[in-house]
Amino acid sequence: MERGLLWLPLLATFIGLAWAGSAEYKKLEAYKVWADNFEQAKYDLYSVMGYRNGQITWGKATRKGIVETQTVAIAKLSDISLEIDGETIAEVDPENLDALPAKGKAVLSLNYKEEQDSTQIPFTQIDLAAKWVNYLQKFIAFGI
Repeated sequence: MERGLLWLPLLATFIGLAWAGSAEYKKLEAYKVWADNFEQAKYDLYSVMGYRNGQITWGKATRKGIVETQTVAIAKLSDISLEIDGETIAEVDPENLDALPAKGKAVLSLNYKEEQDSTQIPFTQIDLAAKWVNYLQKFIAFGI
């Protein structure tokens, strides 16, 4: 009986891992359905984001779907910048992403033309955030 009690924590650990894996799988499946409507989309632990027809939409992925979604038109933005650990990166060179810091908290900052506040969309990967800044800056430059 003692041996059975010793294996009980291991069984509980496996059940917990199976539940966590199932929850993450459900999040990914909800994201896939949501992302089909966009020209470009990204999934991240912190947020999901998509671009379609001059609009950026972002939210948070959960097992039940994408929640807390917000949408903004590119025409309402004056600039999109990359912030790493609270410091704005002035120029993101698409050819030289290795020059960016390897670690840090990356945030894509949407700066509005009329409002003082900016919206921040978190990223776990700095290089992915830099690629999105470059991708979206093209639309701002052409006024799309």
